[in-house]
Amino acid sequence: MALQHAVSGERIALQRGDDDIAHFTSIALAKTEHMELIRLVVPKEKPMPEHWVEGEMTLVCLEGEIAFDAYGRTTVLRPNEMVYLEGGVPHAIRANQDAVALMTILLGPVRTGGPTNDSRRSDELA
Repeated sequence: MALQHAVSGERIALQRGDDDIAHFTSIALAKTEHMELIRLVVPKEKPMPEHWVEGEMTLVCLEGEIAFDAYGRTTVLRPNEMVYLEGGVPHAIRANQDAVALMTILLGPVRTGGPTNDSRRSDELA
């Protein structure tokens, strides 16, 4: 049976439950043309080797402790901490202790440039 992705406006439970069919598995919670939302399970003994994704991403630690390697340094994430990464940047993920995270990946063309310092509202820029 295929896993159903959440639809717009639907509540998504992030905490694993005893009856959760994906208790020890990473699952895509929602996926659209522009974004993928994944509950990532990282057991201590199964690190994710260095890789990269085309789009920008965020990783929010929900449980455990995650070591996130990028730019030649390691950032340790504990529950309720997150990291943002530009698209195309090589990174690796490993758990110092079994961990669960929420990963968001923006899909589609890589955006050029960074945050703007323009003080105008977005509706004034259109």
